[in-house]
Amino acid sequence: MELDGIVEKDSKGKYWVVEVAALELMTQGKTKKNALFMIQDAVLELVEAYFGLAKRKSFKLNVHDDGNGGFGLSSNNDKLLLSLALRRQREVSGLTIREASSNLGNSSPNAYAQYEKGKINISLDKYEDLLHAANPKTTCSLRLG
Repeated sequence: MELDGIVEKDSKGKYWVVEVAALELMTQGKTKKNALFMIQDAVLELVEAYFGLAKRKSFKLNVHDDGNGGFGLSSNNDKLLLSLALRRQREVSGLTIREASSNLGNSSPNAYAQYEKGKINISLDKYEDLLHAANPKTTCSLRLG
């Protein structure tokens, strides 16, 4: 499983811009290789900020450039990567855990929070439900490999 991303030159052709919509994350670099390195580093910083240094040290992230303006992010811990995406989407939408839980039709915010903490494996169907509960306006996509 990979989070889908785009990589393209900016409007002036000076920098490469990379974005991972599922993580609401964008950065740039002077070269394509540098821009992809920057997005990888930014994701690792988010993992540390949300889950702690110990999780970051054990979390391996891979960038797969498809050569056609896109790339994928995969990791050795899909559960944590999906949890990070859920949390970012909820924060961007301005919802609380309680509100996201309510959007799911669930009265227990603690149950929803377990997904954001990476404590529960998430099926693709469940991920879609959780993602739309966290941010009803999102249109993020995954790559299956």
